Amino acid sequence: MQNQKSFKGLFVGLVTLDLIYLAESPPKNNQKLVADDYLVVAGGPVTNAAVAFSHLGNQAKISGVVGCHPMTQLIKSDLANYQVEIIDNYPTTENPPPVSSIIVSKETGKRAVISINAVKTQVSSQSISPDILQDIDIVLIDGHQMTLGCAIAQKAKVENIPVVIDGGSWKPGFDKLLPFVDYAICSATFYPPDCHNSEEVFAYLNKIGIPHIAITHGEKPIQYLANNLSQSEIKILDVPKIQATDTLGAGDIFHGAFCHYVLQETFTTALEEAAKIAALSCQFFGSRRWMTNH
Repeated sequence: MQNQKSFKGLFVGLVTLDLIYLAESPPKNNQKLVADDYLVVAGGPVTNAAVAFSHLGNQAKISGVVGCHPMTQLIKSDLANYQVEIIDNYPTTENPPPVSSIIVSKETGKRAVISINAVKTQVSSQSISPDILQDIDIVLIDGHQMTLGCAIAQKAKVENIPVVIDGGSWKPGFDKLLPFVDYAICSATFYPPDCHNSEEVFAYLNKIGIPHIAITHGEKPIQYLANNLSQSEIKILDVPKIQATDTLGAGDIFHGAFCHYVLQETFTTALEEAAKIAALSCQFFGSRRWMTNH
């Protein structure tokens, strides 16, 4: 899909290999299931976001860890299909990439996931190229490579490049990253220390000085706060009503679409348009098939 203007985005964080199965339900103890369908694709929050960003007519780069294990060829070939460039911060590691096994329930579209994430493949900021932000228009960080993300966010702040975080869940080190963030797009399960509800999350992020904050709630309305308004001015944005086939990656796709739209629209419009893309993705099995219908 082509647009009038193409942007360049840097996506910093987790790269996985996703094994995705469509089944009646997750298996119970000692039960064997035969899946109705399956996919093998590259995954991870910023990875899915980068693919969506690229699909919308932009140039996407992922900064993370892939390595040289034979399984990584599946990741590399999948991302090459979607014109996503990989900046591998540990190309010589022979460890297998993090693998996510995902079962999507046919009736509800809900998913069950088991993954090791990036806990065994953390890298330092020394691997960052001095020109990593050259010509970059926006940066998205998911927190799975926190040291790397903090260093890149600091550089982006100096160079006046907007930084977005995918706040899926609170991770150690987010407190050091947040002062450099322009857009905090968080899930309903993102709870900073001593926060137990959305109002406390908004207060925490607002106090840090993040100018644009949004909390997504799945099929429920998005809450958002812009331009450091007071807590009492939290606004609500409805999301499209759909019959979900698969909710896998919807939040990631939302973030990728948001990065595309916020570079050319208002914060509110970017949230609205991203919600439409995420809703579309939920109507198809897997994290890729929606693109053939958009």
